[in-house]
Amino acid sequence: MSLRSLVLALLLANLGFWAWSQDWLRDLGLPPPGVLTEPERLTRQVHPESLSIAPTVAAPGAGASAVRSAPASVAGVPATNEALAEPAPEGACLLIGPFDARQAEALRSSAAAALPPDRWRMDESQLPSRWMVYIGPLADAAALASKRAELRELGVDIDRPGAAFEPGLSLGRFGSSEAAERALMELGRKGVRTARVVPERPDTSVFTLRLLRVDAALHSQLAALPLVGREPRPCE
Repeated sequence: MSLRSLVLALLLANLGFWAWSQDWLRDLGLPPPGVLTEPERLTRQVHPESLSIAPTVAAPGAGASAVRSAPASVAGVPATNEALAEPAPEGACLLIGPFDARQAEALRSSAAAALPPDRWRMDESQLPSRWMVYIGPLADAAALASKRAELRELGVDIDRPGAAFEPGLSLGRFGSSEAAERALMELGRKGVRTARVVPERPDTSVFTLRLLRVDAALHSQLAALPLVGREPRPCE
């Protein structure tokens, strides 16, 4: 076979394959696989009018709580968790505090007079000591503003030191004097020269009022107590 005959044969073969893949040879009994004709497509069509939706059935023993565990959403907004909106159950335990020693003494006297003795107690715990890297006291507001700007230029974080140390600046608070001294050395490497370590707070006793088996009557009696703005919270 000559080269020209071979090229012509390949060309005819490609044309034949293309015609077959386009379903042009169906009338010759040569349909491509996977192509449905109109009658075949109609016989395989799903009829929506014959479908039905079965209700969801919870697993045995799951109860209503299993249904509520996955609330639906409306218009893309999650449904409200009803449990969060419910009031605390009757008989709950509540904590109020912390209070310092003076506040706790006044509260203890009021609770003894207003509350049943078996429904409350005062718990004591220790607030550990704390140390502060401190600059101050400074002369006035202008000196404070100047020192604040200077520290910001050095990239040093600052905070208010608390009423007992005003006017001044806190450069960090720490649970031990050793940690505070290490921080002071790091600040010295940044160019801070006037800071020092001071004890911000010694070991301190704090007190929390624990209310037991709270009911509506006990809750109403809390208004008579000097709670100094503290709000009840659930016991841990």
